[in-house]
Amino acid sequence: MRLDPEGRVEGVRYVPSPNCDERPGGCTAELLVIHNISLPPGEFGGRGIEELFTNRLDAAAHPDYPAIAELKVSAHFLIRRDGELVQFVPCGKRAWHAGESSWRGRARCNDFSIGVELEGTDRAPFTDAQYERLAELTRALQARYPIRDIAGHSDVAPGRKTDPGPHFDWTRYRAMLDQPPPRRTRRKTRAQPQRKQSRAGPFTTHDSRLTAARTAKTPRRQARARRK
Repeated sequence: MRLDPEGRVEGVRYVPSPNCDERPGGCTAELLVIHNISLPPGEFGGRGIEELFTNRLDAAAHPDYPAIAELKVSAHFLIRRDGELVQFVPCGKRAWHAGESSWRGRARCNDFSIGVELEGTDRAPFTDAQYERLAELTRALQARYPIRDIAGHSDVAPGRKTDPGPHFDWTRYRAMLDQPPPRRTRRKTRAQPQRKQSRAGPFTTHDSRLTAARTAKTPRRQARARRK
């Protein structure tokens, strides 16, 4: 998977969204934000998501649409249930996906993030094809941009958003990123040097929670040891 100079993935379907603008001066993509979306809610495969992101959603087409038809929102990418990748905004531009948000004390996550929507809901597992395409896309983005962290929408907008939801398997996703990409057998290529990860690394939100949980248990273990 390759990106052109503007940050468009070569060879994927591109549906340009007007809901984007230039990133503020000095800002580049340092954060990947993962979302989920389905339109109509709980239904997959329709045109509702693309219509929403291109300001063409018919408010009369579904009872839930009047409340969102006038929203001006977008994401850089959508990954369909079958693994199809659709791009709406070049990565060099700011998509309007995170809303009111902050990460590591820094507000306005849209300024310095890339948004990826997975077609799905908080109530259903995602597909194998979606994980595979997400991992492939993530590796391509990390190779191009200084992405230090990967977070869910719920991490950058806690209390306001819940996606990608409890069925998103962060452990599986992380393991897929740790694995080398599959090799193509049609032509021989030179081995590429392994790209070093930042110490902050991806998934720092989830790593820090695990560390905090372990730290919280340490005094109790020490107390037990002293009692013995």
